[in-house]
Amino acid sequence: MARIKPQALLQQSKKKRGPARISVTTIILSSLIVVLTVFFLYATYRHWSQRSRIQIENNKQSIFEGDGSFIDSKKSDLPGYAILDTAKGSITVEFFKDSSPEAVDQFLDLCQRGHFNGMLFRHVIKHYVIEAGSSDKLGAAEDWTLKGKHYGQLDTSLKHEAFMLGTSKAKHDDRGFELFITTAPIPDLNEKLIVFGKVIKGQDVVQEIEEVDTDEHYRPKSSIKIHRVTLKQSI
Repeated sequence: MARIKPQALLQQSKKKRGPARISVTTIILSSLIVVLTVFFLYATYRHWSQRSRIQIENNKQSIFEGDGSFIDSKKSDLPGYAILDTAKGSITVEFFKDSSPEAVDQFLDLCQRGHFNGMLFRHVIKHYVIEAGSSDKLGAAEDWTLKGKHYGQLDTSLKHEAFMLGTSKAKHDDRGFELFITTAPIPDLNEKLIVFGKVIKGQDVVQEIEEVDTDEHYRPKSSIKIHRVTLKQSI
């Protein structure tokens, strides 16, 4: 066997070698691996992003539910009833805490300060309202009174119930907080008063106050007072 000379080997090693040819199968497999890797990364990203969003929404829902429970708990802690001890007897009222929260809050605050203790029933309009307050002015009841004089009798439409507890819609300070208890249905009640409760016991006492003698300005000839107001959580 002929031996290759060292010079020939050196010349062969110096020759440039062309690039190795890549088969089609290798290209396809490499592309498939890249696609699978990208798909896996995208799927992982979507999974964790959705999980984070769901967790955030659940946390928000928990917060809102917690706030609602706190508000409901706060409302339930407030007294729901009041007993007005008057010169004619006791009148028990139930508050509309959901529909008239501001008026109820103001009434409760005034009760705790003894605002209504010794307050007089200033006006008594038969078959309409009795009013307790600090002012001799008719206020919200004036329009009803004028209407009654004009038509000869007061309107008793059944649009609103009797024995509703309310206060004037006119802006006033605590000293001017008036109490109205209707003794008959009043058609335009919501236009004049903020209704924040109703009489659930002592309707006969309201009617007895309604029957007292009054002067031409609907002021009782004999004093009728609210001696005290007692707040109750339940009856």
